Amino acid sequence: MTGSGQRIVPDDGGHPTAHVDALAGLEQALHQPLPLQLQPVLLAARDALREAMSERQSAQRRYAALFDAVPDPVSILSATGTVLDVNSAGVRAYGRTREEIVGQPIELLNPDLPADHLEPVWETLNRGETYVVEVTNMRGDGSRFPVEVHSAAFEHDGEHCIVAVARDLSRRWQAETRYRLLLESIDKGVMLFDRNLSILAANPAAHRIFNTGVQTPSRVPLDNEDWITVDERGRRLRSEQWPVSKAFREGRIIPSTIIGLYHRPHGRMIWISITTVPVFSSGCDLPDHVFSLFSDITELKRDHALFDRAQSLAHIGGWEWDRSQQRLYLTGEAQRILGQQVAPTDLDGLVACLSPPARLQLLAAMDTVVELRNGFELELQGQRSDGHSFWIRMIGEVEAGDLASSRIAGTLQDITEPKHAEETLKNQARTDPLTGIMNRDAALTDLEARLGNPSHAEVAVLYIDLDRFKMVNDVLGHNAGDQLLIEATRRIRDAIGTEGLLARFGGDEFVVTCDARDLPERPERLAQAITQAFVPPFQFGKDEFAVTTSIGIARAPRDGQRPQQLIQNADLAMYECKRRDRNGWQLFSPELARRQRDRLQIERRLRKALERDEFRLVYQPQVELRSGTTVACEALIRWRDRQLGELRPDIFISHAENTGDIVRIGEWVLHQACSQVREWQDQGHGLVRVAINVSYRQFSGDRLARQVRDVLGQYQLPGQALELEFTERVLIEDAPATLRTFAELREMGVVLTIDDFGEGYSALNYLRTLPIHGLKLSQLFISGVPDNPSDVAVCEAVCGIARSLGLGLVAEGIESEAQRSFLLGLGVPVGQGFLFAPGLAPDAFARRLG
Repeated sequence: MTGSGQRIVPDDGGHPTAHVDALAGLEQALHQPLPLQLQPVLLAARDALREAMSERQSAQRRYAALFDAVPDPVSILSATGTVLDVNSAGVRAYGRTREEIVGQPIELLNPDLPADHLEPVWETLNRGETYVVEVTNMRGDGSRFPVEVHSAAFEHDGEHCIVAVARDLSRRWQAETRYRLLLESIDKGVMLFDRNLSILAANPAAHRIFNTGVQTPSRVPLDNEDWITVDERGRRLRSEQWPVSKAFREGRIIPSTIIGLYHRPHGRMIWISITTVPVFSSGCDLPDHVFSLFSDITELKRDHALFDRAQSLAHIGGWEWDRSQQRLYLTGEAQRILGQQVAPTDLDGLVACLSPPARLQLLAAMDTVVELRNGFELELQGQRSDGHSFWIRMIGEVEAGDLASSRIAGTLQDITEPKHAEETLKNQARTDPLTGIMNRDAALTDLEARLGNPSHAEVAVLYIDLDRFKMVNDVLGHNAGDQLLIEATRRIRDAIGTEGLLARFGGDEFVVTCDARDLPERPERLAQAITQAFVPPFQFGKDEFAVTTSIGIARAPRDGQRPQQLIQNADLAMYECKRRDRNGWQLFSPELARRQRDRLQIERRLRKALERDEFRLVYQPQVELRSGTTVACEALIRWRDRQLGELRPDIFISHAENTGDIVRIGEWVLHQACSQVREWQDQGHGLVRVAINVSYRQFSGDRLARQVRDVLGQYQLPGQALELEFTERVLIEDAPATLRTFAELREMGVVLTIDDFGEGYSALNYLRTLPIHGLKLSQLFISGVPDNPSDVAVCEAVCGIARSLGLGLVAEGIESEAQRSFLLGLGVPVGQGFLFAPGLAPDAFARRLG
């Protein structure tokens, strides 16, 4: 039974060999002369024995089918741990034949078991219980996999045996890992409470929601020394009113509940929307734990309050007519505008507030909306309950996607003082509402009038754009952006005084119109004054931002005789200033117009450069500054156009980003660089890490992570062979998507580095959260060390940041021994630059590897 390969079958009280021998003896006896009375007895005995053997064979087949049908590995063990039988699932799972397993000790499958491992097993089985343990099984090829083994006892042929069922835990472990990653990555706070309302676990989002200067509570934050908790209306919450307490008490899910938490020590109010889910143990009728899922709605709560206040201040209310329910909904401000003692709740009630002609207008408009699905705008007269008349502007339309036109919604605006409202609209037509200065239309009208008057035709236009405005607006929000525009308006207005006319042209762009007849150098002098006005940084709380201006100047009639032409040429000069170095001004010239045409030509030819195979890569070594040993390289792209010749990367890369071609080019660079690393490996140079630059445009969605995974797989390279360098602009484009992409890339083992660190907005909060590996000191600062104190200070600061965060550091653009020595003194380990080598062809770089 232990070595012959014979299956263990259900016990029928006899041995199969004995049955066969008995049947052969009966057959032989029946062929001998027998007494008449004995022959029927022997015939009956033979048939009964045949039937018993047939039933035994059927039972054996059923047992084998059932045994092999179990999807988990099942082993039958002797009392001493010898494998007596194993099912088909076990044969597949262990990667061995049945003959290789049966008759061997269980240690063949579980090599990590201690010598006395059967003692606790039999102690448990002898109590009539099932023994459960998690162990690691081994396949025939030596690989391991985790299992949970359930063992039970039974007897066979009078011997004590064990049946052991092994459940593969690999998928469960993967599921638990995915669950942990999910909890760590979602932006919803998750907490686990016990019946004492103590917090047993909390995910990172929960800590982030509570931990902006506030310590996360260790229990439900009911009224105590630090916390005050209130409901949505600001009323104090008692212990039994907390959703967590309700879930424990009632044993049901408590859906979204809004709660306010005020932290006394820091004077901070947090509003959360919380859903609680009870967790029951087996056989319990009351939960022993509760999960809470919550979102930070502090900003939403504040915005809602501001929206209600804005409605009141603007005298605009909202309304909605639900045709299916015959219900009218009015916001509080809409009710105030109508001024009725009892607010109307249906269309008839609303119509009753209006004068007879207005009633007909409104009813006709409602019918038209339902029939034609177009909106309406009406000015209607009515009467309040106090007898005073009113005028309203009523706008309505069918809700988007409502095919049955069941809901019509819109706004009510109080226009009772039409003359005042009309004057306000006229003023708004010429004035920028945020800054109070002239708007685009007013500026164009004024410029057209000046150009149409021969005595005032010598006019100049200064086109002003705020550098880094988008960064402030994206990082600090639109409110900070608006404050910046208001302060920028004040600075420009103070700089030009009465010598120019200021207008906001849109976004962060301004136009100054000035007379150049009596003082030809006035446009340049005003531009210099504006530039100086932006030297002091802008203050936002404790943060300071350096925002400068790029100014383009165009003169009439030399640079244009029509408003749009003059503005366009000034705009072109402004972009040239921004392209060069920003923070200054640039005069328009025909040369600029020619360069603009050249840029358009570059962009057209750039789209076909890949198809024409005009790109190539060179590889600049990255070396240990102390020893000079090459440790990696950076792939640098070069473009030789058939018509334009060799073009510098700083020229065509910016064009590629503007047109979006950088995405296709970046994918080509990724393939070429990885292919070259594979070739170097095949030549015996070992694994070389290559760094490539990644544009912010390549971080759209999950495209970049998928490309990297596919390319590494195509060339059979580990993630460590690739380093992706990205600028700080990536950090503020789309934070959630960026975090997901970085997490996937890091999981592959790809090295992630911020390139030109310190040139842009150094988002230190992103450095704490992004899974990056290192920073790259910009050549902009390296070029000034060790003599320029400002550049020295920046380099020291960046090195300090890298050390404190445990990040790697690479310096680029090293061109002198003095720079190398200075960087070594700061503790910078790796650098690149012309001091060591320029970008090299693949063969030349391979020779450096030896």
